[in-house]
Amino acid sequence: MAIDTRGETADKPSGEKKTRTSPALFYRQVVGELRKVIWPTRKDLITYTTVVLIFVLIMVGIVYGLDAALGWVVLRVFGGA
Repeated sequence: MAIDTRGETADKPSGEKKTRTSPALFYRQVVGELRKVIWPTRKDLITYTTVVLIFVLIMVGIVYGLDAALGWVVLRVFGGA
């Protein structure tokens, strides 16, 4: 729920009921906030994506290795085919 933060509404004591903003004001606030965002360049985006993919591949390898090792241990302890 969006609350009007400008003008009189922002100065009201907390005991009084707050009024809702109109969809148009909400949209303007969203656009204003998005203009403050520092968007990454193409080079930054490629770098971040590469780092994330490498990290995910490493984590997949670790989980696979642990799963295979623990599976082998369980088969040795409890006997298996």
